Amino acid sequence: MKYRKLGDSDITVSEIAFGSWLTTSGGVEKQTAIACIHRALDRGITLIDTANIYGRGIAETVLGEALAGLPRDSYVLATKLYFPMTDTDRGLSRAQVRKQIDASLARLKVDHVDLYQCHRYDSDTPLEETMEALSEVVRSGKARTLGFSEWPADRISATLALPGVEKFVSSQPQYSLLHRTPEEQVIPLCARSGISQIVWSPLGQGVLTGKYAPGAAVPSDSRAANDVMNTAFRRQWLEPPVLEAVQALRPLAAQAGLTLAQFAIAWVLREANVAAAIIGASRPDQIDENIAASGRDVPPGLFAEAERIIARVV
Repeated sequence: MKYRKLGDSDITVSEIAFGSWLTTSGGVEKQTAIACIHRALDRGITLIDTANIYGRGIAETVLGEALAGLPRDSYVLATKLYFPMTDTDRGLSRAQVRKQIDASLARLKVDHVDLYQCHRYDSDTPLEETMEALSEVVRSGKARTLGFSEWPADRISATLALPGVEKFVSSQPQYSLLHRTPEEQVIPLCARSGISQIVWSPLGQGVLTGKYAPGAAVPSDSRAANDVMNTAFRRQWLEPPVLEAVQALRPLAAQAGLTLAQFAIAWVLREANVAAAIIGASRPDQIDENIAASGRDVPPGLFAEAERIIARVV
């Protein structure tokens, strides 16, 4: 496992991060989920990402159980807030920031998180109020650093211009060979501003593993077939032209000595502004395959050809 610096912070994270959205929020049986977490830690993953909304607290609770008794400095723990936890609890107001950080810490059974992230931008709350509240969280010792997920570039810029507040060190966008939008504005802005990317869905919701074959039925054990785990699944990525393009990447991955999934993760990690790529798992052995993408030296020409193939269909 290789490690990278997280923005302008003093935190170093594993290139592969463990994401708890599907694994610990109810999509996987709890003991299997805990086994996945322990396998991730055993294999050198240090960054564990979660959110209060995952299972409405279930993911954080399971993580708290899995991490209990482990040295606090042996892992980097990140969580988020924004989405509705109740009919009245949502957003990034000062009151919500104060309430949700305490609730997350209680579920996680820790006294601080290493990274506290805004899950989305809250247009109903003044940006100054949000950043002042988040700064209070850091200065009280309940979080070491701050981040955001899926914020537009203009809002990132507005935050950077605010005086007297703690600065963001991470951005969490969706980013993969199938979804390259962050390259347009967010990655260049963050690279100039000391903000790293922690990428979610580097495997394109599993499509870039090659498990979905053109013209074949969706595998019964796949995310796309699981009603608990296929929320917001991009069905257009299951269209034959996309799946055929993904299959055309196999020879390129083979030339690099990688599986298709490893090749897709290594492509994400080729970007210097990416600190980590988040993976999920429904079985511990899936972690073993994905972490092998860390530190791989892939000829740039193979990545360039992969980009040309995918660009024709997305």
